[in-house]
Amino acid sequence: MSRVQLALNVADMDAAVEFYSKLFGAEPAKRRPGYANFAIADPPLKLVLIENPAGRGEGVAGALNHLGVEVETPEEVLTATARLADAGLAPQVQESTTCCYAVQNKAWIDDPDGAAWEVYTVLADAPDETGLGCSTEACGPEPATVGGSSRSCC
Repeated sequence: MSRVQLALNVADMDAAVEFYSKLFGAEPAKRRPGYANFAIADPPLKLVLIENPAGRGEGVAGALNHLGVEVETPEEVLTATARLADAGLAPQVQESTTCCYAVQNKAWIDDPDGAAWEVYTVLADAPDETGLGCSTEACGPEPATVGGSSRSCC
């Protein structure tokens, strides 16, 4: 099953987790310092919260950090990467990268307004983070390469 991912910058992680738990009637699937994610069945959604105590502004616009489509297998990431490349979108590929407490394969593209999208699959859980607000080397293509936007990862 594929699902859309929405990654948000939040100023207060506890308040955000409480709000989204009530909104979706679900507890986080993963909770770490400065990070939480929800695997919502209905509607199919991966909601990621990234704490940014200074408020917002590290993502593309305000609370938006980035968007994504989570797929089940590495093969689906490869298929999406080929489709995006064939469409002329020049995806930036990362394999076995550790970010957001998970090892992932992914491909990044930016929309015309600079909103970052990733197609990704989780390969394994990771006990440690490479750093929230991950380095672009670990969690996104170089900002100058793709739209100039700053990325955190999920």
